[in-house]
Amino acid sequence: MEFWKIGFELLKLNIFIITLPLDKLNFIADKQFFFHAKNVILWIQNSIKMKKIQFFLLLIFICAACDDMKDQPEPYIFPDNTNESGKIYVLSEGLYNLNNSTLACINFEERKIEFNFFGIKNGRGLGDTANDMKRNGNQLWIAVCGSSQIEILQISTGKSIKRLSLTNENDEPRYPRAITFWGNKAYVCSFDGSVTEIDTANFVMKTDIFCGRNPDGIVAVNGKLYVSNSGGLDFPNYDSTVSVISLLTRQELKKITVGQNPYKLQADSEGDIYVVSRGNNGTVPAVWQRIDSKTDELLQTFDNLPVGNFEIRNDTAYMYNFDFITNNFWYKSFDCKTERLINDQLITDGTVIERPYSITVHPFNGNIYICDAKNYTTNGDIFCFDKKGKLKYKIQQIGLNPNNVIIVP
Repeated sequence: MEFWKIGFELLKLNIFIITLPLDKLNFIADKQFFFHAKNVILWIQNSIKMKKIQFFLLLIFICAACDDMKDQPEPYIFPDNTNESGKIYVLSEGLYNLNNSTLACINFEERKIEFNFFGIKNGRGLGDTANDMKRNGNQLWIAVCGSSQIEILQISTGKSIKRLSLTNENDEPRYPRAITFWGNKAYVCSFDGSVTEIDTANFVMKTDIFCGRNPDGIVAVNGKLYVSNSGGLDFPNYDSTVSVISLLTRQELKKITVGQNPYKLQADSEGDIYVVSRGNNGTVPAVWQRIDSKTDELLQTFDNLPVGNFEIRNDTAYMYNFDFITNNFWYKSFDCKTERLINDQLITDGTVIERPYSITVHPFNGNIYICDAKNYTTNGDIFCFDKKGKLKYKIQQIGLNPNNVIIVP
């Protein structure tokens, strides 16, 4: 503890800062920064400008800080009167190349929040830029894009069952983005244009399916995969297609033209597939469209409904949009049977969310969960609204850029 105090005082006096670039100090503000210690130390060792005394003191600071962070639980006030049971898992992607993705667990039975649930249960970090999380039975599957890995963990304990590395024949990362399931197989689309099939029983992988540029979303319907080809790495030359892939032949059947920069796909009970295309977050607006999985044709483009993200629950789509230029946003609900808006003001009590980043709906009680990324560089919050759109509770600082919520009632 004394070393921590010494290191902190030295930090305040800028003894370290005068020799370190600001981007190397970003980890100091991160609650999970002790997972970066190894990378920081390696960087310091390679720096010929760092004086030995500063290197020694910084090591003391990092090590002592790690001990303090482990010994002292993160303070929080568990919300009252939630009327919730079970658990909620919240995935936060962190920031690219900082290796600071986290998985939090909100346990309503024990009235306990573990902000770094995965790290506590497994003694290591989750990885770099976790983009997607899906439940498969008693397992959670997480796509960790920056680390090019799929993390599979036991949903009840949080213990890792398997960590799969997704690389090509040259041992180069594929960068997995999204996961879906069909039968006893998982399918993962990756930014290199591939789709990897994973046996959910023995975790054997096979990558022999290919789609378009930088796929960013995937869904399985009627024995086919639908993969959104974003072209996001070719900015500003985005793609605007959805690949249709037969799981019988493992071949692409066709490409469906949709809006620019397609992203999330999800199906309703009738097999209609809804897709968000995000445009260019500027002059080209987002668009929401519907694909018929029987004919694989684009059925409908919903005018004046520039959806940014959505979730379908019991044939109701809960959606929001955020305009990066005006900072305006809205929340709405939509009937996937009648193809009409149900409610154009989903949040009714005036609660302000700075930067909506995900939306999820409870399968039984209808609660609506919205994650707030704030300014994308500080820990965000999760808001819970009842089905009438009134705020029930908020949990602050759940993680850095919280992007996915799994409810285990």
